[in-house]
Amino acid sequence: MAAVVCPLSEAAPLLPARGALIGLDLGTKTIGVAASDPDRRLAAGVETIGRKAFQADAARVIQVAAERRAAGFVLGLPVNMDGTEGPRAQSTRAFARNLARLTELPIALWDERLSTAAVERELIAADVSRARRAAVIDQHAAIFILQGALDFLRLAAERDGW
Repeated sequence: MAAVVCPLSEAAPLLPARGALIGLDLGTKTIGVAASDPDRRLAAGVETIGRKAFQADAARVIQVAAERRAAGFVLGLPVNMDGTEGPRAQSTRAFARNLARLTELPIALWDERLSTAAVERELIAADVSRARRAAVIDQHAAIFILQGALDFLRLAAERDGW
């Protein structure tokens, strides 16, 4: 059975009350991976996966999810500033569709506009060297994406009573 791929707002009711979520920032060369605690309060970095082939990348992502007993995935969807979707968003949707064939965990898409830029500014402000920033930017972007999704889920649950 294939997983559901949908916006986070639609995936929220499909998620169990507890269980870690895995956040992914899909780059062309790397995948930043973050995970939440089971209560979904805080996102933390896990690793940066060097992209190889889809099967190898997906196998590692699924392995991380299994190790964390994850309840679902949150993929950053790189939407353009005007709300349109370009080639990177299409690539992310394709990755999500292909991943859905390999797992039953729901896959939520979360608008990640400016996440990498925001993380880059934070790392520069923290005086992180250019080389170090390059090594950790995708993982930090995954944390930023997942934390935004966690905050959205918490506010939606309070507002809607679920």
